[in-house]
Amino acid sequence: MSAALMVRGLRGATTVDSDTVEQVTERSQELMREIMTRNDLTEDDIVSALFTSTADVTSTFPATAIREIGFGAVPLLCTAEIAVPGAMPRCIRVLLHVHTTKSRAEIHHVYLHGAQGLRDDLPD
Repeated sequence: MSAALMVRGLRGATTVDSDTVEQVTERSQELMREIMTRNDLTEDDIVSALFTSTADVTSTFPATAIREIGFGAVPLLCTAEIAVPGAMPRCIRVLLHVHTTKSRAEIHHVYLHGAQGLRDDLPD
């Protein structure tokens, strides 16, 4: 008997060293590729993606970078992260909604570069 297909939330984040189109594009694409690889996902598995970025990331939309690597059919949305004093600067976060048969314990959340310590409580 096969496992039931369900929708799960999958988190990830990265940081940029500077707010340039090139760096936001590169790091956003790297994050998405790593999430896809670690969770054995295809574009068809993704229901939607919500990206946030801190107020100091304004050069381009992370979703634009993701569309460039073949996710044009996936609903993508970008929004601003709330400005909490002391929060990590130049940070891009993503919440993916994915179809999967994996349990929550089997999901691999991905935190790259300066964002590696954001959620130490989550499995890798």
